[in-house]
Amino acid sequence: MLAVVGLGGVVKGLVGFGYAIAGTAVLASVLSPTTAVALMIVPMLAANLRLLGELTRSGLRSCVRRFWPFVAAAVVGTVAGMAVLSVVPGRLVATGLGAFTLAYVLLQQDRVRVPGVAAFERACFVETTTMKVFLGFASGVVFGVSNAAVQVVAYLDSLDLDRETFAGVLAMILVGVSTVRLGVAWQFGLFEAGSTLWVSAGAAVPGVVGVALGERFRDRVDDAVLARVALALFAVIAVRLLSKGILGV
Repeated sequence: MLAVVGLGGVVKGLVGFGYAIAGTAVLASVLSPTTAVALMIVPMLAANLRLLGELTRSGLRSCVRRFWPFVAAAVVGTVAGMAVLSVVPGRLVATGLGAFTLAYVLLQQDRVRVPGVAAFERACFVETTTMKVFLGFASGVVFGVSNAAVQVVAYLDSLDLDRETFAGVLAMILVGVSTVRLGVAWQFGLFEAGSTLWVSAGAAVPGVVGVALGERFRDRVDDAVLARVALALFAVIAVRLLSKGILGV
Protein backbone atom coordinates (compact mmCIF):
# COMPACT_ATOMS: atom_id res chain seq x y z
CA MET A 1 0.00 0.00 0.00
CA LEU A 2 2.85 2.38 0.81
CA ALA A 3 4.48 1.55 -2.52
CA VAL A 4 1.25 2.21 -4.46
CA VAL A 5 0.75 5.61 -2.81
CA GLY A 6 4.40 6.48 -3.42
CA LEU A 7 4.04 5.50 -7.08
CA GLY A 8 0.94 7.66 -7.36
CA GLY A 9 3.00 10.55 -6.00
CA VAL A 10 5.69 9.94 -8.60
CA VAL A 11 3.05 10.00 -11.36
CA LYS A 12 1.68 13.27 -9.98
CA GLY A 13 5.16 14.80 -9.84
CA LEU A 14 6.11 13.65 -13.33
CA VAL A 15 2.98 14.48 -15.32
CA GLY A 16 1.21 16.96 -13.01
CA PHE A 17 -2.00 14.96 -12.61
CA GLY A 18 -3.36 11.59 -11.61
CA TYR A 19 -2.36 11.30 -7.93
CA ALA A 20 -5.83 10.49 -6.59
CA ILE A 21 -6.82 8.46 -9.66
CA ALA A 22 -3.61 6.40 -9.67
CA GLY A 23 -3.53 5.75 -5.93
CA THR A 24 -7.22 5.07 -5.41
CA ALA A 25 -7.74 3.00 -8.55
CA VAL A 26 -4.69 0.77 -8.04
CA LEU A 27 -5.54 0.18 -4.38
CA ALA A 28 -9.17 -0.53 -5.28
CA SER A 29 -8.07 -3.19 -7.76
CA VAL A 30 -6.49 -5.25 -4.96
CA LEU A 31 -8.38 -4.08 -1.84
CA SER A 32 -11.93 -3.18 -0.95
CA PRO A 33 -12.79 -0.05 -2.98
CA THR A 34 -14.20 1.61 0.14
CA THR A 35 -10.93 0.97 2.00
CA ALA A 36 -8.95 2.28 -0.98
CA VAL A 37 -10.87 5.59 -0.96
CA ALA A 38 -10.39 5.95 2.82
CA LEU A 39 -6.67 5.14 2.63
CA MET A 40 -6.02 7.98 0.18
CA ILE A 41 -7.65 10.73 2.28
CA VAL A 42 -4.59 11.71 4.36
CA PRO A 43 -2.03 11.33 1.52
CA MET A 44 -4.16 13.61 -0.69
CA LEU A 45 -4.47 16.16 2.10
CA ALA A 46 -0.70 16.13 2.70
CA ALA A 47 0.13 16.43 -1.01
CA ASN A 48 -2.13 19.46 -1.43
CA LEU A 49 -1.01 21.38 1.65
CA ARG A 50 1.56 23.18 -0.49
CA LEU A 51 -1.34 25.04 -2.12
CA LEU A 52 -1.80 26.95 1.12
CA GLY A 53 1.65 28.49 0.62
CA GLU A 54 0.34 30.32 -2.45
CA LEU A 55 -2.49 32.02 -0.54
CA THR A 56 -2.37 35.58 0.73
CA ARG A 57 -4.85 37.10 3.17
CA SER A 58 -6.34 39.39 0.53
CA GLY A 59 -6.44 36.55 -1.99
CA LEU A 60 -8.26 34.33 0.49
CA ARG A 61 -10.91 36.99 1.16
CA SER A 62 -11.40 37.46 -2.58
CA CYS A 63 -11.77 33.71 -3.15
CA VAL A 64 -14.27 33.36 -0.31
CA ARG A 65 -16.43 36.21 -1.62
CA ARG A 66 -16.39 34.90 -5.17
CA PHE A 67 -16.60 31.13 -4.73
CA TRP A 68 -18.18 30.42 -1.35
CA PRO A 69 -21.34 28.90 -2.98
CA PHE A 70 -19.17 26.41 -4.88
CA VAL A 71 -17.08 25.50 -1.84
CA ALA A 72 -20.09 25.20 0.51
CA ALA A 73 -21.95 23.01 -1.98
CA ALA A 74 -18.79 20.90 -2.46
CA VAL A 75 -18.63 20.24 1.29
CA VAL A 76 -22.27 19.12 1.36
CA GLY A 77 -21.76 17.00 -1.76
CA THR A 78 -18.66 15.38 -0.30
CA VAL A 79 -20.52 14.37 2.85
CA ALA A 80 -23.32 12.95 0.69
CA GLY A 81 -20.81 11.05 -1.45
CA MET A 82 -19.10 9.54 1.58
CA ALA A 83 -22.48 8.56 3.04
CA VAL A 84 -23.17 6.67 -0.19
CA LEU A 85 -19.69 5.12 -0.07
CA SER A 86 -20.31 3.78 3.45
CA VAL A 87 -23.43 1.80 2.48
CA VAL A 88 -23.15 0.71 -1.17
CA PRO A 89 -21.67 -2.72 -2.06
CA GLY A 90 -17.97 -2.88 -2.88
CA ARG A 91 -18.58 -4.21 -6.39
CA LEU A 92 -20.74 -1.19 -7.21
CA VAL A 93 -18.01 1.14 -5.92
CA ALA A 94 -15.41 -0.71 -8.04
CA THR A 95 -17.63 -0.37 -11.12
CA GLY A 96 -18.10 3.34 -10.50
CA LEU A 97 -14.39 3.90 -9.96
CA GLY A 98 -13.57 1.97 -13.12
CA ALA A 99 -16.10 3.92 -15.19
CA PHE A 100 -14.89 7.24 -13.83
CA THR A 101 -11.24 6.33 -14.42
CA LEU A 102 -12.02 5.34 -18.01
CA ALA A 103 -13.95 8.59 -18.54
CA TYR A 104 -10.98 10.47 -17.11
CA VAL A 105 -8.68 8.81 -19.67
CA LEU A 106 -11.04 9.69 -22.53
CA LEU A 107 -11.24 13.33 -21.48
CA GLN A 108 -7.48 13.69 -20.92
CA GLN A 109 -6.38 12.16 -24.23
CA ASP A 110 -6.17 14.41 -27.29
CA ARG A 111 -6.33 11.87 -30.11
CA VAL A 112 -10.11 11.38 -30.28
CA ARG A 113 -12.62 14.19 -29.78
CA VAL A 114 -15.30 13.22 -27.27
CA PRO A 115 -18.70 14.43 -28.55
CA GLY A 116 -20.76 16.67 -26.29
CA VAL A 117 -17.91 17.84 -24.03
CA ALA A 118 -17.58 21.29 -25.60
CA ALA A 119 -21.36 21.85 -25.48
CA PHE A 120 -21.46 20.77 -21.83
CA GLU A 121 -18.66 23.18 -20.92
CA ARG A 122 -20.36 26.08 -22.69
CA ALA A 123 -23.65 25.40 -20.92
CA CYS A 124 -22.40 24.52 -17.43
CA PHE A 125 -18.92 26.02 -16.94
CA VAL A 126 -20.24 29.52 -16.27
CA GLU A 127 -19.73 31.69 -13.21
CA THR A 128 -23.26 32.05 -11.88
CA THR A 129 -24.42 31.27 -8.35
CA THR A 130 -26.80 28.56 -9.56
CA MET A 131 -24.13 26.75 -11.54
CA LYS A 132 -21.58 27.16 -8.74
CA VAL A 133 -23.97 25.41 -6.34
CA PHE A 134 -24.87 22.69 -8.85
CA LEU A 135 -21.30 21.98 -9.97
CA GLY A 136 -19.97 22.28 -6.43
CA PHE A 137 -22.42 19.70 -5.11
CA ALA A 138 -21.88 17.33 -8.05
CA SER A 139 -18.10 17.69 -7.77
CA GLY A 140 -18.30 17.05 -4.03
CA VAL A 141 -20.29 13.85 -4.52
CA VAL A 142 -17.72 12.55 -7.02
CA PHE A 143 -14.89 13.61 -4.71
CA GLY A 144 -16.48 11.90 -1.72
CA VAL A 145 -17.04 8.62 -3.55
CA SER A 146 -13.86 8.41 -5.62
CA ASN A 147 -11.27 10.95 -4.34
CA ALA A 148 -11.18 12.43 -7.85
CA ALA A 149 -11.05 16.22 -8.14
CA VAL A 150 -10.37 16.60 -11.88
CA GLN A 151 -13.89 17.99 -12.33
CA VAL A 152 -13.03 20.83 -9.94
CA VAL A 153 -9.80 21.64 -11.78
CA ALA A 154 -11.61 21.51 -15.15
CA TYR A 155 -14.27 23.99 -13.97
CA LEU A 156 -11.76 26.44 -12.49
CA ASP A 157 -9.51 26.15 -15.54
CA SER A 158 -12.41 27.04 -17.82
CA LEU A 159 -12.91 30.38 -16.01
CA ASP A 160 -9.48 31.76 -16.99
CA LEU A 161 -8.67 32.73 -13.40
CA ASP A 162 -5.42 34.36 -12.39
CA ARG A 163 -2.90 32.08 -10.70
CA GLU A 164 -3.57 33.34 -7.17
CA THR A 165 -7.35 32.93 -7.42
CA PHE A 166 -7.02 29.50 -9.04
CA ALA A 167 -4.66 28.27 -6.31
CA GLY A 168 -6.80 29.85 -3.59
CA VAL A 169 -10.05 28.19 -4.62
CA LEU A 170 -8.28 24.88 -5.20
CA ALA A 171 -6.70 25.10 -1.75
CA MET A 172 -10.05 25.84 -0.11
CA ILE A 173 -11.59 22.81 -1.77
CA LEU A 174 -8.83 20.20 -1.72
CA VAL A 175 -7.39 21.11 1.68
CA GLY A 176 -10.54 22.37 3.39
CA VAL A 177 -12.87 19.64 2.14
CA SER A 178 -10.23 16.93 2.68
CA THR A 179 -9.95 18.03 6.31
CA VAL A 180 -13.71 17.74 6.72
CA ARG A 181 -13.53 14.28 5.14
CA LEU A 182 -11.34 13.02 7.96
CA GLY A 183 -14.11 13.56 10.51
CA VAL A 184 -16.83 12.34 8.14
CA ALA A 185 -14.92 9.15 7.31
CA TRP A 186 -14.42 8.45 11.00
CA GLN A 187 -18.11 9.07 11.72
CA PHE A 188 -19.20 6.69 8.94
CA GLY A 189 -16.77 4.00 10.08
CA LEU A 190 -14.66 4.08 6.92
CA PHE A 191 -11.43 3.99 8.93
CA GLU A 192 -12.26 0.59 10.46
CA ALA A 193 -11.87 1.56 14.13
CA GLY A 194 -8.78 3.67 13.42
CA SER A 195 -6.51 1.08 11.81
CA THR A 196 -7.04 2.43 8.30
CA LEU A 197 -6.47 5.98 9.55
CA TRP A 198 -2.98 5.09 10.85
CA VAL A 199 -2.10 3.38 7.57
CA SER A 200 -3.43 6.39 5.66
CA ALA A 201 -1.31 8.75 7.78
CA GLY A 202 1.77 6.58 7.23
CA ALA A 203 1.14 6.42 3.48
CA ALA A 204 1.22 10.23 3.31
CA VAL A 205 5.02 10.10 3.74
CA PRO A 206 5.90 8.08 0.61
CA GLY A 207 3.20 10.03 -1.24
CA VAL A 208 4.85 13.39 -0.56
CA VAL A 209 8.29 11.93 -1.26
CA GLY A 210 7.00 10.48 -4.54
CA VAL A 211 5.63 13.85 -5.66
CA ALA A 212 8.98 15.51 -4.89
CA LEU A 213 10.92 12.82 -6.78
CA GLY A 214 8.62 13.03 -9.78
CA GLU A 215 8.95 16.82 -9.94
CA ARG A 216 12.74 16.54 -9.72
CA PHE A 217 12.96 14.28 -12.78
CA ARG A 218 10.10 15.84 -14.78
CA ASP A 219 12.39 17.87 -17.07
CA ARG A 220 14.41 14.79 -18.05
CA VAL A 221 11.56 12.98 -19.80
CA ASP A 222 9.31 14.16 -22.63
CA ASP A 223 5.98 15.39 -21.21
CA ALA A 224 3.91 13.95 -24.07
CA VAL A 225 5.42 10.49 -23.65
CA LEU A 226 4.86 10.57 -19.90
CA ALA A 227 1.23 11.61 -20.32
CA ARG A 228 0.53 8.82 -22.83
CA VAL A 229 2.16 6.18 -20.61
CA ALA A 230 0.21 7.41 -17.58
CA LEU A 231 -3.10 7.38 -19.45
CA ALA A 232 -2.39 3.89 -20.81
CA LEU A 233 -1.79 2.65 -17.25
CA PHE A 234 -4.99 4.33 -16.06
CA ALA A 235 -6.91 2.61 -18.88
CA VAL A 236 -5.57 -0.80 -17.81
CA ILE A 237 -6.52 -0.04 -14.19
CA ALA A 238 -10.01 1.04 -15.29
CA VAL A 239 -10.57 -2.23 -17.14
CA ARG A 240 -9.36 -4.15 -14.09
CA LEU A 241 -11.79 -2.29 -11.83
CA LEU A 242 -14.69 -2.81 -14.23
CA SER A 243 -13.99 -6.55 -14.42
CA LYS A 244 -13.80 -6.67 -10.62
CA GLY A 245 -17.05 -4.76 -10.21
CA ILE A 246 -19.11 -6.29 -13.01
CA LEU A 247 -17.72 -9.83 -13.20
CA GLY A 248 -16.36 -10.15 -9.68
CA VAL A 249 -12.93 -11.27 -10.92
